[in-house]
Amino acid sequence: MEEDFYRVEKVLENGGVGVLPTDTLYGLVGSALSPKAVERIYRLKKRDPKKPLIILINSLADLKSFKIKIGLKTRRILAKYWPGKTSIILPCPSEEFNYLHRGGRTLAFRLPDKKDLQDLLKKTGPLVAPTANPEGLEPAKTIKEARAYFGDQVDFYLNQGRLDSSPSTLIALKRGKVVVKRAGPVKISG
Repeated sequence: MEEDFYRVEKVLENGGVGVLPTDTLYGLVGSALSPKAVERIYRLKKRDPKKPLIILINSLADLKSFKIKIGLKTRRILAKYWPGKTSIILPCPSEEFNYLHRGGRTLAFRLPDKKDLQDLLKKTGPLVAPTANPEGLEPAKTIKEARAYFGDQVDFYLNQGRLDSSPSTLIALKRGKVVVKRAGPVKISG
């Protein structure tokens, strides 16, 4: 069933998963605070269980939900790239979030620059949002492609036409320096 952002809110709040347009590509999304939704996404994607998922947030305050504390230097770096198409890896040492960081003690977050997505995140809280495809296959650029991958195994599809972006730029912060882990739509200058 294709729905709008306002109806999918309840599905996500109740631990459901679905496909919706992010600020880059279609994402297979579920609540980052629901271990059950996260595990369902791993199964649907047939994803390597050691690889963490990117988490979409609405504001820096959302980082507190993951017991992440950031200093002034990190805050400045985040302000440079957010909101935008850059996912940033931050330390998350809490065992409570092992289901997300998979033992690696870091998580990647993105604060998207897309108003309707920000509005949804404000209501649902943080969402895991890997690309809508089984691991190793091309990311879905249309809902038709996503349906071919997942059929009726997800709770909703939210169509917004063809999305032709590349996955987000992924960076890590090492000793105050920005390190590019995956090139993407945002060009990073040291």
